Amino acid sequence: MRTHAFPLPPALLLLGPTASGKTASALALAQALPVEIVSVDSALVYRDMDIGTAKPSAAELASCPHHLIDIVSPEARYSAARFRADAIRLMAEISDRGRIPLLAGGTMLYFKALRDGLSDLPPADAALRRAIDEAAAARGWRALHAELAALDPAAAARLEPTDAQRIQRALEIVRLTGRPLAESYAQKEDAALPCRLLPITLAPSDRAVLHARIAARFEAMLHAGFVDEVRRLRAKYRLTPDMPSMRCVGYRQAWEYLDGEIGYDELRFKGIAATRQLAKRQLTWQRQFRERWPDLVELDCLRPDLPEAVGRAALRLLGR
Repeated sequence: MRTHAFPLPPALLLLGPTASGKTASALALAQALPVEIVSVDSALVYRDMDIGTAKPSAAELASCPHHLIDIVSPEARYSAARFRADAIRLMAEISDRGRIPLLAGGTMLYFKALRDGLSDLPPADAALRRAIDEAAAARGWRALHAELAALDPAAAARLEPTDAQRIQRALEIVRLTGRPLAESYAQKEDAALPCRLLPITLAPSDRAVLHARIAARFEAMLHAGFVDEVRRLRAKYRLTPDMPSMRCVGYRQAWEYLDGEIGYDELRFKGIAATRQLAKRQLTWQRQFRERWPDLVELDCLRPDLPEAVGRAALRLLGR
């Protein structure tokens, strides 16, 4: 990691819930400032997942440099730890080019990992994960949740018995370390950041309006061929419904529809409901950020001049 004799260069952060106008605001900033956009989105990393992730169009991606989009297969896993390492590297490289990193997205865990660092957890163990997956296939995830409860009651209490991805990781960590999850998370890594973080957060003054936007956007995705996109993904890759890519909001529901578990109307209803729940979780994260991040600037994402307001806030944060 580089050391700096002078104040660190700036990095702008733009965070907000789904359908809050982050993409349009980031692209407007790119027209006014020499920024390069670093995506902070756990779904945009996946190739061929375009419609259901509201991925920027080819023209938008070409309008300014973008990073951390289309970088892994939908068969792969992409973690908060990998994001932090990638983001730190990119911030340093962008700053060295005399430009400003603009980290924009809605995966709040990634923003927290970037700002606060990550627990010193063991890396994934492929053999152990296979063993856990095989046990789940034979006995079900509820049985694995009960096993976790016997090993670490506090960790199990925070997880739903059907949350396969988190149960797998919790069991993996507890088995590898021999200690409760809370103790592992308490041991922090502290890789220094190459930039000072200047955060702008978007939040709705009327959540009902955001919900209407979410519904309209999901409808538009369906009309744009979202179900066909998931059908193509299933044909092209060796996917299972428990993979992180297929657990993304919308993709999980489309998978159920293609398997005949739900009808089209239920796909629409469950997809919109799941996206609203995602927005609720994102806003909860943002409230926590406000309490712990005193220099954070908050803007109403429903204001008609949002891109211009974001630009003005960015200039103030940059001291311009």
